[in-house]
Amino acid sequence: MATLKPAEIDAFCAKSPDRVNLVLLFGPDDGLVAERAKALVKIATKGIDDPFSLVRLTGRDLASDSARLVDEALTISMFGSRRVVWLQEAEPKSTLDAVEALLDHPDPQSLVIIEAGDLKKTVALRKRFEDHRTAVAIPCYADTVEDLRRLIDAECRAAGIAIDSDARDLLESLIGGDRLASRGEVQKLLLYARGQSRIDVDDVLAIVGDASALVMESLVDAIAAGDIATTDLVDAKLSAAGTHVSVAVGALIRHFQSLQKLRLDMEAGASAADVVDRIRPMVFFRRKPVMIRQLGLWPLPRIDRALTILDEAMLQSRLKPTLARAIVADAFMQIARAARAASQR
Repeated sequence: MATLKPAEIDAFCAKSPDRVNLVLLFGPDDGLVAERAKALVKIATKGIDDPFSLVRLTGRDLASDSARLVDEALTISMFGSRRVVWLQEAEPKSTLDAVEALLDHPDPQSLVIIEAGDLKKTVALRKRFEDHRTAVAIPCYADTVEDLRRLIDAECRAAGIAIDSDARDLLESLIGGDRLASRGEVQKLLLYARGQSRIDVDDVLAIVGDASALVMESLVDAIAAGDIATTDLVDAKLSAAGTHVSVAVGALIRHFQSLQKLRLDMEAGASAADVVDRIRPMVFFRRKPVMIRQLGLWPLPRIDRALTILDEAMLQSRLKPTLARAIVADAFMQIARAARAASQR
């Protein structure tokens, strides 16, 4: 069999893979790898954690005993049910050596489920699974917007709590990258909202993710839009919270680097609205007009100048730590004034 397509994966993981002997789960989303492996193990063992039917191994086990995986997979279950061997933290080379004897075995008695890391197309273990008739390779990449929406809706339905559309949009912009972490944030939100009939934006802002990240986003947007009063207010809030100035400078540098990339896309013919819509993770809908406006205020030469100011502020704040906050505040004001001047033209 070959690598499963995204549309095939959920259906495959929802039923026992009776005609498959070996399953390899790999990809950059460790949480999704673990979640899908757990789902396959649960369905294959019918949820029974019995040491006679479910064997757990790690890559370290194979490092000390290379024949362990084959021995466990070829052992006949004591009670006649199909045996499941679950290998976690697999190391590609030693795992390939261990499964070679199983890949061509005519009638293995077990289902072997292997959790690996982010394997490139050229890695021999991945290629061997993709090319073999009785093995399945399942890629686990970061959730798309649609994946996150399905996750949020499923968890909300299970909890019997509705979620406003704007709250869902905000939640989608704050999670992603790791399936288990995303699910954990959604479940934490639902626990917070227990007893309510609906979740709104205020609920999401109150409980999901790092609140300081949202404050930092407010500072970045205020500076890039030329809102000097908000820049002073939010900067003071971050200072009171003990946020080091280098964190704020780094956030603003990354923001202007993002604006630079978006402006380059616009130079190639795309509109500001189009390039903002293509940003991943998705920009919260209330922030989209802010980003579009910033792109109008910051052509490429002006972005280059802002990045030069920020780089110099970062350097000087490190060379003169006692003056760091004053140095950074002055850099922020220079950039905010430039944005305000551009907006008044």
